[in-house]
Amino acid sequence: MPLSKTRHTPGCACGAIGGRSVDRRWLLRAAAAGALVAAAPGMALAASGDYEAMILACIDPRLQQPVHAYAAKRGLTGRYSQFVIAGAAVGVVAPSFADWHKAFWDNLAVSMQLHRINRVIAINHRDCGAARVAYGEARLADAASETETHRQALAQFRKEVGERHPKLGVETGLMALDGSIVMFS
Repeated sequence: MPLSKTRHTPGCACGAIGGRSVDRRWLLRAAAAGALVAAAPGMALAASGDYEAMILACIDPRLQQPVHAYAAKRGLTGRYSQFVIAGAAVGVVAPSFADWHKAFWDNLAVSMQLHRINRVIAINHRDCGAARVAYGEARLADAASETETHRQALAQFRKEVGERHPKLGVETGLMALDGSIVMFS
């Protein structure tokens, strides 16, 4: 009887699965698919390789496109990993966000291991709500104090990277909402 006219019921012992008969070809395809799935952890190695950098950026939706454009302008498209956290470097160093710090440092270590990055680029931004939470309104009251607050947070970030990973290069900058950026050394 043709397969289309075969009637199968739940628990049918005829060897059909999902209305299809199980033959040697079906079993071979299923075994191949199973082998592929079993090999998946090894396929994760495809994500490893030599990349240029990790970019640390803020979760603020206004900065996603400008940070991407900055990376593209630097020739980093497809050559960087990214860690996005509220405040960027502020989220990594401010005492207010101490519970988050370990997640970044662990992620950086894994990115160094898997992607063999040679530098981290931290991009803080102006009008940052996380900076306001961490440091208070007074430290961000005008452009000069905002710049200095970010400069200090980025310097602390650079220092902590140097202590943990002395061979890793560090670049830090403060991005305006229009995508322009001032780099700090």
